[in-house]
Amino acid sequence: MSKKPFFSVNDIHSYYGESYIVQGVSFDLEEGEILALLGRNGAGKTSTLRTIARMADPSLHRGEIWMDGHALHDMPSFEAARLGVALVQEDRCIIGGLSVEENLKLAQIAEPIGWSLEKIYDHFPRLAERRQQEGTTLSGGEQQMLAVARALARDIKLLLLDEPYEGLAPIIVQEIERILQNIKELGITTILVEQNAVAALKLADKAIILDTGEIVFRGTAQEMLDSEELRNEYLAI
Repeated sequence: MSKKPFFSVNDIHSYYGESYIVQGVSFDLEEGEILALLGRNGAGKTSTLRTIARMADPSLHRGEIWMDGHALHDMPSFEAARLGVALVQEDRCIIGGLSVEENLKLAQIAEPIGWSLEKIYDHFPRLAERRQQEGTTLSGGEQQMLAVARALARDIKLLLLDEPYEGLAPIIVQEIERILQNIKELGITTILVEQNAVAALKLADKAIILDTGEIVFRGTAQEMLDSEELRNEYLAI
């Protein structure tokens, strides 16, 4: 009997109102792999992440999602989170009125707890310097670091990142890339949605391109990097 993959999405479909957004997406990931989920704006990338994280209205999607033998498709979002699914949304969702450290501590208010504050500050020295600063007053790059660190404050198995480089200066992108490389080395399975396709592909093991909700390419990240035709047709790079 062949071994089942650590994470598997089987024929998921998702709707937003009357719009048919995700149209039969399927893929597998082994533990520790990084998938670059690419495509133009409106291709269905964020909707795919939200469906995996159980954030989408359950009455508006179908299909199966499995992680380490658990049926995520039968769970509400809080149960998926307890099992180790973490979604870092594009708007970062930093809680206003709370300091950096309070945002991190709030993530650890219930089990299972992941990285300690000490470990987080070792990997995110900028956050250590600003631990008492209100989270919403940080720069965009620092807020992104806080959003990723807050996810790591939980004991996560699957990290979903929606546009982590959006609006950031190149020097901050490099720092976020360093952090994501560290996460990769820790063996956390990751799905990365990013308009900066080249940066995402350099980090990823596998790549998928969505176009109007359907998969039009799946393969290794290197195959995607090597295909100028695919990049020009679907990514405009």
